[in-house]
Amino acid sequence: MLFKSTVLIAGTIALASAAPVARASITAATIEAITPATASCVGAPFPQECRDATQAAGPIASSFQKYGISTAGEQAALLALMLYETDGFKYNKNHTPGIPGQGTRNMQSPALNLKYASSLFDAATVQQASAAGPDAVYTLLAGDNESFGSAAWFLNTQCSPGIRQGLASGTAVGWSAFLSQCVYTPDSEGRNAVWSAAIKAVQGS
Repeated sequence: MLFKSTVLIAGTIALASAAPVARASITAATIEAITPATASCVGAPFPQECRDATQAAGPIASSFQKYGISTAGEQAALLALMLYETDGFKYNKNHTPGIPGQGTRNMQSPALNLKYASSLFDAATVQQASAAGPDAVYTLLAGDNESFGSAAWFLNTQCSPGIRQGLASGTAVGWSAFLSQCVYTPDSEGRNAVWSAAIKAVQGS
């Protein structure tokens, strides 16, 4: 028993040391360092949905504070997820193939959007929107604070502590586990490139 306890304690210490806290809030410069195209929305296919880095930074930073996303590794992963899913914040809803109700900045499924809306709005409001269909639920979440807050809510409420610890370590293994075991999508060259840039930008902020 002593050996097992010693191993557990040592593992906890090692994990803690591998989970640095971000030294500064997310800024427009952080986002642009990851995806330079976020400096502008010029030429965006759906201009009303696009947000540039300056517009996105505030709601993202607020969501990280609200949902306790404090480590550089977790913040980088969520930035990478959102930037990849929305092609640099150009989109706020699914247009291809156009799944009704799928959207927000991490392109959540309609089922997740219903859960998320239920955490933000009173039951009567959510029930009325749900009865009208998934697009009506999405509309509740289309504002910048709600839409940019969805990724932090998702990590805080839908992923296991082990997944969060893996992300906090800032390793490719932790990132891959997050994608495969919580987002339920495989990693890819494109996703990994955005994540690598995000880790560098957030840790250097």
